[in-house]
Amino acid sequence: MDDILMNKKCIRLLEEWDPFGYGQRSYETEIADVVAALQGFDDPTQIAKNIQTVYEASFEQWIPLEKCMEIAYQLIAVKFEAKCII
Repeated sequence: MDDILMNKKCIRLLEEWDPFGYGQRSYETEIADVVAALQGFDDPTQIAKNIQTVYEASFEQWIPLEKCMEIAYQLIAVKFEAKCII
């Protein structure tokens, strides 16, 4: 799987996540930030903390780390799948 396909899968996951119930199109900037940061992290905890920070900065609302971990594990699974397929 190439990086473009991986990014598209990650974007879909984050669009469906909708942590504040604002609708799928409400998080485009945050999704772009998280997907860009995903390239530099392989640890789900780091990804979850990044997600928490990005969304809190934009919406001034805190997401519990446990909820961020759930989506972080899904994102890391997509990333590792992309690395394994050659």
